[in-house]
Amino acid sequence: MAGARREGSALPNPPGLPIADALHLRWAPDAGGIRAPGPARTEWPVGGRGSSAPPRRRARHAPPPNGPSNHPGSGGRWPPGGGFGGLAPRCALALLALLPLTAAPARAQDGVVEGTGSNYGGVGLIEMRNARFRPDGTVEAGTSLRHQRGFWFLGFQALPWLETTFRLSQRLNGTTGSGMVADRSFDLKIRLWEERDWRPALAVGIQDIAGTGIYGGEYLVASKRFWDFDITLGIGWGRLGTYADGNNPLTDISDSFADRRRNVGEGGTLRWGSYFHGEDISIFGGVEWTVPPLDTPWGVFDGLRAKLEFSGDRLRDERGGYPANTTNLGGYAASRVNAGLQWSNDWLDVGLHWVNGTDLLLRASLRMDPYDPPRAPLPAPPAMAARPEGGSAEAQEAAPRIFAALREAGLRGTAVAIEGEEARIAVSGGRYRTLAQVAGRVVRAAQPYLPRQVERVVIAWSRDGVEIARLMVLRSAIEAAARGHGSAEEIFATAILMAPGDPFEDAARARGPFLDWSIEPRVRVVLGDPSRTLLYQAAVAGGVRLDLGLGVSFAGSVAQVAAQNLDDAAPSDSVLPHVRTDYALYAEEGRNLAIPTLYAERMWSPAPDVFARATAGYLEPMFAGISGEVLWRPRESPFAIGLDVNYVAQRDYDQRFGLRDYRVTTGHASLYLDLPWWNLTTTIRGGRYLAGDWGGTVEVARRFDSGIEVGAFATFTDVSAARFGEGSFDKGIFIRVPLDLFGVQSRSSIGTVIRPTQRDGGQRLAVDNPLWEVTRDGREDALRRGAGWFTR
Repeated sequence: MAGARREGSALPNPPGLPIADALHLRWAPDAGGIRAPGPARTEWPVGGRGSSAPPRRRARHAPPPNGPSNHPGSGGRWPPGGGFGGLAPRCALALLALLPLTAAPARAQDGVVEGTGSNYGGVGLIEMRNARFRPDGTVEAGTSLRHQRGFWFLGFQALPWLETTFRLSQRLNGTTGSGMVADRSFDLKIRLWEERDWRPALAVGIQDIAGTGIYGGEYLVASKRFWDFDITLGIGWGRLGTYADGNNPLTDISDSFADRRRNVGEGGTLRWGSYFHGEDISIFGGVEWTVPPLDTPWGVFDGLRAKLEFSGDRLRDERGGYPANTTNLGGYAASRVNAGLQWSNDWLDVGLHWVNGTDLLLRASLRMDPYDPPRAPLPAPPAMAARPEGGSAEAQEAAPRIFAALREAGLRGTAVAIEGEEARIAVSGGRYRTLAQVAGRVVRAAQPYLPRQVERVVIAWSRDGVEIARLMVLRSAIEAAARGHGSAEEIFATAILMAPGDPFEDAARARGPFLDWSIEPRVRVVLGDPSRTLLYQAAVAGGVRLDLGLGVSFAGSVAQVAAQNLDDAAPSDSVLPHVRTDYALYAEEGRNLAIPTLYAERMWSPAPDVFARATAGYLEPMFAGISGEVLWRPRESPFAIGLDVNYVAQRDYDQRFGLRDYRVTTGHASLYLDLPWWNLTTTIRGGRYLAGDWGGTVEVARRFDSGIEVGAFATFTDVSAARFGEGSFDKGIFIRVPLDLFGVQSRSSIGTVIRPTQRDGGQRLAVDNPLWEVTRDGREDALRRGAGWFTR
């Protein structure tokens, strides 16, 4: 697609998303957060079998201990008598090498083999992973349920070769052998190479990469397609190596690989001493059969898969002693053979499996392709009128009718100027997400009232009082597309993006002040709190914004809680200032007519491509004070640089007008950068956080042309892991979905952040209008990605 004419060149999509732990629309900055309990008391220290002392190295090729006689009902070892010793890993590696030699090359030409979901959330067989992946960008959410264990997972095919999975587990308490506890895990799987005619697909992965290590394990796995059968063979370490079929082959490289680190401290950190470590490995594998379509009285039934799996995980539940057998409570699987059926279509995955020889397991998940997500139909744009025969060339005469037409189209017109063949129209706000759609709707609305000779239309688009983009489009190109003789791509090819500038000269202007208002639902969800697996708050909020002109405005909101259990969360045990972990108190005392925000604000552009903001008042539900920000955002460049400085006081729990004693100066320098691969963006921040800690945040996100954005972040400060508490440092994943996917003509989005645990370290202020979020859609890259909206 041709690009808009300009001086510079374009790079991929804009970065960034303010991290706010809420599912909300605009007007809903989140300042709460997820409180964590005390230090993570891991029921099973992360490590190899045995006590906390370094494991004693077994003689190579010797049968491992803990045979079937030591654990009645465990299902025994395979083969009987204590395993393969050092032969197993070498046999497995040899089999991995032989897979391509037995392949049927005719079947390998059929293309990429798409996998189905495993019970742990990622693509795989049943309990074990394979070397298959979802299509690039796929987002999947679901659950797998069985006796004494439930998984809730969110998966994202972050890159064509990288699968990521966040999992919340509700499982049997491995320390007491009774009761249920919650656990959070994060998994990665990396494709090493794709399947070809004479070689299998190969992948390597780490399970529970930074959690407590309860499900911690690593694997190397190969998969090869033979007609309708997909064969998998792999080697597992850690939890996936608990059948102890043989010695770890990596000990041939270094004896240090025999020792698997046990102490996770506060949890949440990378366990460098654990990955691919430990004395033992297990062999796992299986077959997935694509059942041919079946004729039924109701039509053809397609999409069924039958799975048979040979597991490397010996544990039915966490009483079995992984990573260390400290309680001798049993918990071993009765069988290492699992089997089941799974059915999939383009968006749904449902499976029923028999696992461990004792348990029936149900798995269900929903998938979404962010490149082409399901979309409710939006109202069609109004018909394009013909050019008038005459039309007034005087802006003062045409402006009232143009302003009225723009109001009907959902935009506020603020200025109109007409000079020869060019009309200049300034608009503010509106319910449209992209500059392209704004431009298309402005031209359609003004068409009957513009003089016939006008060919060029310049649209100045403002948000929250500051102009963020100025775009020239050809009237004839939009007319041709409306008649079916042109396209959105042709409109984009003839458009010119310009820097925001001075107000239009000799323009007819609308008289202010202007009042905007909204009523919207707000839903906040907290996952994995020890008090409950799911905490939530559902509220209704009303917001107003009074625009006085020259970028000056007053804004505020009122919220009423309709239902919640967020106030049932355990009290904070943080040793840092409670800047976020008292969210249960804010939920309890602020349930009735809270005032999340009330402030005065000015936003302006002091120089080309430079934006500034000054805000004072009740900035967010937990903090009030003053906030200043400046952003340099070259419209044609792949980067932007910002600086914010804030002096704030903590608000009372009822979120009215009272303040608490805590005061802090906080602020950050920020770099927003487009990366040249896969629409990736990154944001790097450094500065002082709300608890007075100093450090930096790294955020990586992927924004699709549909407007869906998925990313992850991590913050590291000078607060030690012990003082930070459970989780060791702040981190999380986030997703944002535009409301127009649901048939709502709106530029707002709904979004949520999932943190393994919420603490007070590494927390930033959450203002309503951070400059990057306000201005990012005025960049050339955003225009290019949204070009299809010219005709919508």
